[in-house]
Amino acid sequence: MSPVFTKAMKKDYTILIPNMSPVHFNIAKEVFANHGYTVVLLENEGPNVIREGLRYVHNDICYPAQLVIGQLIDALKHGGYDADKCALVITQTGGGCRASNYIFLLRKALEKCQMGHIPVISLNLKGMEKNPGFKLTPFMLLQAYSAFIYGDLLMALSNQVRPYEVTKGEADALVAKWTAYLSERFAHNRGYIGWAMKRNLNAICDEFASIPTQKQQRIKVGIVGEIYMKYSPLGNNKLQAYLEEQGCEVMVPSLMGFLYYGADNAITDRTYYGKRFFSAKITQFILRQLYKVEEMSRKAMQKSGKFTVPIPYTEMKKLNEGLLDYGVKMGEGWLLTAEMLDLVHSGYTNIVCAQPFGCLPNHIVAKGMIRAVTERAPEANIVPIDYDPSATHVNQENRIKLMLSIAKEHQQTGKSV
Repeated sequence: MSPVFTKAMKKDYTILIPNMSPVHFNIAKEVFANHGYTVVLLENEGPNVIREGLRYVHNDICYPAQLVIGQLIDALKHGGYDADKCALVITQTGGGCRASNYIFLLRKALEKCQMGHIPVISLNLKGMEKNPGFKLTPFMLLQAYSAFIYGDLLMALSNQVRPYEVTKGEADALVAKWTAYLSERFAHNRGYIGWAMKRNLNAICDEFASIPTQKQQRIKVGIVGEIYMKYSPLGNNKLQAYLEEQGCEVMVPSLMGFLYYGADNAITDRTYYGKRFFSAKITQFILRQLYKVEEMSRKAMQKSGKFTVPIPYTEMKKLNEGLLDYGVKMGEGWLLTAEMLDLVHSGYTNIVCAQPFGCLPNHIVAKGMIRAVTERAPEANIVPIDYDPSATHVNQENRIKLMLSIAKEHQQTGKSV
């Protein structure tokens, strides 16, 4: 039987969290800290993480699983943590993706490296596994939702300002400043609902708008793909940083869009398969409230007139009509195809589609839909990039450079870039 995280462990155990999106997770981790948990967001990278993943996870398993498990085990072995006072946390979706089984793969890996006594906490909303010492309360979920709203805003604003700032580092400094401030506010149960949140959203936008910038013509590139590969620098070999080094402005779709999509699937399931009437109705009500916060964030961005404001989730959903059925939801499903069209309509016509080894559904709704997307949006310039342990950086970068060379040709001939 797998060890559980007990109430007694909460007092002196450190919970290690794998890092998917640094901006979002650095804020969200404070939600755990504010409820009495000692947490560490892992930042270990490099080839040793991949080696540990391959050592304890079969190479036929999807690449994100290898990286997440490799990062956790590498931290336990080389991060200076007391393995007798550590617990690990990992998400468990409960859907058709192999992500539902990451937790079992992780436990198997821990057994192989003689650390099977370490508790693994399942982070899920479906009651699949329970630990006496760890509970997701509605209050924690509200704070986590707010953390992702702030994270999306900070990510979008910093991405749009960083390539043009006169004094390099100002955008990243503002991200760090607001991350610290919001963490402190969360600790005092402030800043995550109502007027306080609206005030913060407006203040964040005002401060980013006040950063001195210089007008430059840059190639605009969007990043889509499997959720881990899209956001994680570890997973995509620091793709965003590489694109910015090549003189690009980068747009990454919001993390909240994926969470709206996940909740929206419950309503789709009701329509397609019946049952769960009350669950679908409750989800509809919750989504309506969440959309109000989404609109609050959008209005804050619109005020200065300096930023590209993402369209609402409900409008992005309509972009997919006639392409993929809304029942297609494995491997990011119809959302990924809609995100590509959304980026094109927002002016980010050049798109890198990050594909992980071992996720066939993701290849189908991404690489498999490129032709359909370009038929609807001929100006789209999309390149799929495969990521796996054997893929070389040189090959990936060469494919990206080819995409950028096409973008430069379009730029010179006056087409969308």
